[in-house]
Amino acid sequence: MSEELILNEIENNTEEYIEFLRELIQAESYNPPGNEKNVALKIEKYLKNTDIKSEIFPFGENRANLIATLNNNFEGKNLLYNGHMDVVPPGNEEEWKYPPLSATIKGSKTNKKIFGRGAVDMKAGLAAMVIAVKILKKLGIKLSGNLILNAVADEETGGELGTMWCLENQLKSIKCNFAVIGEMSGMEPIGKGIAIGEKGNLHLKVITNGILGHSMMPSFSKNSINMMSEIILNLDKMDKYMPKINPPISYDRYKEIFSTLFPSKEQFERILNEQKALQVIFDAMTQFTKSFTIINAGVKENVIPDQCEAIINFRLLPCQTVEMVLYAIKKMTTEELGYEIKNEPIGNPKEVFVYFEVYQYGEGSYWQNWEESQDLKDFVDIIEKIYGKKPAYILAPGGTDAKFFRNIDYCPQTIIFGPGEALAAHTTNESIKIHDFINAIKVYTLFAYNFLK
Repeated sequence: MSEELILNEIENNTEEYIEFLRELIQAESYNPPGNEKNVALKIEKYLKNTDIKSEIFPFGENRANLIATLNNNFEGKNLLYNGHMDVVPPGNEEEWKYPPLSATIKGSKTNKKIFGRGAVDMKAGLAAMVIAVKILKKLGIKLSGNLILNAVADEETGGELGTMWCLENQLKSIKCNFAVIGEMSGMEPIGKGIAIGEKGNLHLKVITNGILGHSMMPSFSKNSINMMSEIILNLDKMDKYMPKINPPISYDRYKEIFSTLFPSKEQFERILNEQKALQVIFDAMTQFTKSFTIINAGVKENVIPDQCEAIINFRLLPCQTVEMVLYAIKKMTTEELGYEIKNEPIGNPKEVFVYFEVYQYGEGSYWQNWEESQDLKDFVDIIEKIYGKKPAYILAPGGTDAKFFRNIDYCPQTIIFGPGEALAAHTTNESIKIHDFINAIKVYTLFAYNFLK
């Protein structure tokens, strides 16, 4: 009866929930610089009228984390919902159909979307989690455990000031039995995914140091841009110096998992062969990847540059380490290209060398015993009930705050599930389907009720 009561409550208040999500999108929280307190204040206000205890923990310039709890009893089972309040900057706003902070609603009656930066990553998931707490409190359903809402800062720039700070300070004394990170997990044309692990994320700064000179006689100089281009063209050769690490879920195992979501294995194989996006997702979940993302060099049009600086973004499989990557790329640079490696970025005017520096690093993580969890099976059953289709178990190609829960052993049984398509994150004209958002509210609320009753 309580499940029916919950679903009726959601159906009767969808306009309120949509407006709350729009308010969160309109609250500017671009990171950098952050401004997450703008969002925290909206959440605090929304929960205030339902007697939910919420506390804002401010830091820096207009930054904050927030923790709210359904009740004050932490002796029973504790379920934790985590979502980040910061979003990436919008890029060129002139390329957006609608202003990125407008939260404009467009689309047909059955396929309406809310447009705005952070709509998918991840204010829809965060709003759905906030609403789930409010629904359970409002309905006064008797529960033996507690639901903890953790709205955090800093996820887009590493998470140490957000989730990590909360776990080391405000949440460290609370035992967590299960945690959900509300990041988007849609994978068209498959449907929903549940991430039981994630890849590591390494930003590596590379500086090539050549010899400054006049462009009219380039042979008297050493062009640092040419040096960097050699590294770019030969980057894949570092793979032979990387230790062999298998993905926690193999390509063939993924095919088995995903094929069960289709009427037949043959139909799945056909779709896999036809859908480039699906092939890319499979590759991303099973492979070590590397991409140059930023490059900068030169001081004047007629000067051969003596320094070129670039950033390489690596996505690591669980168990791959920053030490492995550094060894492999340095080995490639010396053995394949013949350049000296230095431990500092400056030298004398005639020195030719390459310098590497770890700019940012987040470990991968993996829930080893996910297949044995009844709680996870219950979560899957609720998704199937609400969305009409089973989700697929995946390794998230991108980094999330789930790594903190798993890697410090605070709560290994942490999953990632949320509204929105993964490929829509950080894009121009980012948008969330309203029915997906409402369905996520249903999933979060029903699971919390069943987990804690």
